Amino acid sequence: MSEAPKASGGVLVIAGTDSSGGAGLTRDVRVLCDLGIDSLCAVTAVTAQTDAHVTAIHPIPAHTIREQIAAAFATGRVAAVKIGMLGNRVSVDAVVAGLREGVPVPTVLDPVLLSTSGGILLDPAGKAAMQESLFPLTTLITPNIPEIASLLEEEPATREAELVRQAERLVARGLRSVLIKGGHSACADATDLLLTRGRAVQRITSRRLAVNCRGTGCTLASAIAAGLASGMLLIDACQRAKQYVWKRLADAQAS
Repeated sequence: MSEAPKASGGVLVIAGTDSSGGAGLTRDVRVLCDLGIDSLCAVTAVTAQTDAHVTAIHPIPAHTIREQIAAAFATGRVAAVKIGMLGNRVSVDAVVAGLREGVPVPTVLDPVLLSTSGGILLDPAGKAAMQESLFPLTTLITPNIPEIASLLEEEPATREAELVRQAERLVARGLRSVLIKGGHSACADATDLLLTRGRAVQRITSRRLAVNCRGTGCTLASAIAAGLASGMLLIDACQRAKQYVWKRLADAQAS
C-alpha cells in the first residue's frame, strides 16, 4: 500500500452532532485530526443521545446547511467531502445543491439510516432522494450489510455472492463505487467488499475482534476521505482506513 502524500487541503464533514461524542461529527473531526487532516464542517442536525438511546433530533434549516457548505468551499481548502447523517429529504436536497455549487472533489457517503440503538436517522423520503440525487455525486458509499439491504428494500444477504449482487444493483443506480462493510457478517474474519464500476471485486480483510465500539462507521468513512484528500488511490485509502479502525478496536479490546 502506498504512503499518502502530504495533504494540501482538508475534508468537509457534512453530518449531525452526537451529544455523547461517540459518533457523528465529533468522531469525524477526531479521526481527521488523528490522521493529520484539517476539517471543515457543515452541521445537518443536532441530536441528543447516549450510548443506548437517541432522545431528540433537531434538523438544521436547509438554507443554513447550504450556506455552511458554500462557506467551506469558499475557503479553497476542501480536498474531499465526507457525508454522514442527513435526517430527512430537505437536508438531502440542501446537500445536493451545495455540492453542485461547490468544486468537484472526492466524496464519501456513509448512508446513516439507523443509530446503533435503533433510532431512525433518515426518513423514507430522504432515503429515496439520497439514491436519486446524491448517489451520482459521490465517489464511494460505505453501507454495512443491513444498510445495503435497506437501500434495496431486500433481506440482508448472508453470503458474499449475494452481497456482490446487491452492490452491483446499487452501482447500476448511478454509483461509482460501493464498499460493503463486513462487520455484520458471520464469517471468522471481517472482510469488506469494494466494488467499482467496470472492475472486479476487491476484498479488504482483517482479523475479527470480540469488541464493539460506537462510531466505527463514521471512523471508517472519515479515514477514507482523509486518504482521498491526501491523493491516495481509492483502494489504498480503504485499506489504510480499515487498518486504522482495526487498531482502534484492538486498543478498545485491550483497555
